Amino acid sequence: MATGTEPQPRTGVHGVHDASRAAITARHLRTDRWWLAPAATAAGLLAFVVYSTWRAFANADYYAAPYVSPFYSPCLAENCVPMKDGPNWEIFGSWWGLSPALLILIFPLGFRLTCYYYRKAYYRGFWASPPACAVAEPHKKYSGETRFPLILQNIHRYFFYAAVPVAGILTYDTVLAFRDEHYAWGHMGLGTLVFLVNIVLIWAYTFSCHSCRHIVGGKLKHFSRHPVRYRLWGWVGKLNARHMQLAWASLLSVALADFYVYLVASGAFDDPRLF
Repeated sequence: MATGTEPQPRTGVHGVHDASRAAITARHLRTDRWWLAPAATAAGLLAFVVYSTWRAFANADYYAAPYVSPFYSPCLAENCVPMKDGPNWEIFGSWWGLSPALLILIFPLGFRLTCYYYRKAYYRGFWASPPACAVAEPHKKYSGETRFPLILQNIHRYFFYAAVPVAGILTYDTVLAFRDEHYAWGHMGLGTLVFLVNIVLIWAYTFSCHSCRHIVGGKLKHFSRHPVRYRLWGWVGKLNARHMQLAWASLLSVALADFYVYLVASGAFDDPRLF
């Protein structure tokens, strides 16, 4: 008995409308607002890209003692603003005339771009590949991550190795935030709290990474023979279950920390001292 959904010969058609699939003319049968999630994701990521690009190329208002923007730490060029006891590593000489943020942002940016969650986020939000579950993508062909440039996603683990020392340096910056504007220790401002929240979220996001979970407990055949690694694997697994939330929270916190430093450094806001 004919049902109207028998495959019909169609040339030049691929994906869900291939001749081997059911002949359903509708692109999808979902009746909910499935487009809302990818649209919100695209808007959120686009807002961060615009803001971070502006701040990275600004090359100004990124240091207000004792705070240094996480976008500019560590500062690797001679044209950095001098920071007492801060992360001033003049590896690049006077020939580097661009913003020093461009030298360091490649590592946390690469870590996030290749992150498994962020792949899903921008694949759906920007490329509609696919835009949502049970919604066909508009592309006729799909090669996955087997070709350039998407094949570079496979170096995510190496960006994880680079992200860990960067997080360590941001931890050092947070410790320095317990000084006042005259570099005297034993003080705490509102910015210190901003930095504390940011570094906790940065480490939580970093440790929740799938690569971290594999490094800690991957390739183990007998957990009973590796009790320490098994315990660590369990902790990382709990964080990994919140990887999406931590990805967004840390993205927001690092932008907020930078914006706070910008407000203080530009004179638009005075850092309130708690003690």
